[in-house]
Amino acid sequence: MKSPLLTLPGAVPAEGVDEGVAAHYGELFREQRALADGAGFVDLSHRGVIAVTGEDRLSWLHLLLTQHVSELPAGEATEALILSAHGHIEHALYLVDDGGTVWAHVEPGTQEALLAYLESMKFFYRVEATDRTADFAVVHLPAGSIAEVPDGVVVRETAYGRDLFLPRADLESYAQKAGPAAGLLAYEALRVEHHRPRLGFETDHRTIPHELGWIGTAVHLQKGCYRGQETVARVQNLGKPPRRLVFLHLDGSEVHLPVAGTEIRLAADGPEGRKIGFITTSARHHELGPVALALVKRNVPTDAQLVAGDTAAAQEVVVAP
Repeated sequence: MKSPLLTLPGAVPAEGVDEGVAAHYGELFREQRALADGAGFVDLSHRGVIAVTGEDRLSWLHLLLTQHVSELPAGEATEALILSAHGHIEHALYLVDDGGTVWAHVEPGTQEALLAYLESMKFFYRVEATDRTADFAVVHLPAGSIAEVPDGVVVRETAYGRDLFLPRADLESYAQKAGPAAGLLAYEALRVEHHRPRLGFETDHRTIPHELGWIGTAVHLQKGCYRGQETVARVQNLGKPPRRLVFLHLDGSEVHLPVAGTEIRLAADGPEGRKIGFITTSARHHELGPVALALVKRNVPTDAQLVAGDTAAAQEVVVAP
């Protein structure tokens, strides 16, 4: 779904999964600094929007999600995962209940598969799950923003800012009041800075929540009764995840950033050393320079110097070994 905000001056379209919104509006670092200062907004209207209604909505979702939501207060934001039977991450949901409806935004293009799963699990529960992507656009206001929120708009407020479920028909008019616009590259650079994983970027077909630091924020350890819970409990109580998320400071003298999937090796082993991990997201940060998130083997020493492709990298621990 192509955003009407791609007609704004300087807009350069994003590619891949983020196609449909702007990667930037011509001034990447200015856009980042604005967001860091609590100004402007980010067009996330390409993300999927799911609404769940019905008096059993919270108790029903509680059985399916990794998060404790059976008593979720109205207006309180949370995030949750849906796992496979083997504990691998399949979906990530960013939720808020407005007192009558649970609203969730999800990765672009994942809403159809998510809705199919939810429909298959309805049974006798008094719930209705619907895809509202065509009707509502997600808009992000950064932490500290004083931009006004229109009456009646559902807001999901977190430490990183507010996500608005804005009627899609109001997107252009709201953008005129909430500017300046910042693109996905600025938003992603701040996400990387804050070590926040993203489904499909930091995850692959075998990722478990422990590897990314999603325990506690998206996985509640004092609840059971969801698919994949046995794996979560077993790793938490008896073992360690095979990989761990790290934050990388990349050599700033390189012209090109190592792209997602770039293999990581120990610098001491040289270019022929064995692969110990890979880049998941890389970005140019307005203060930190080139940075990245990566998955590495759990037993990689935390003080080891790394190399991503041909680029030297120093690691910061996100998930402890």
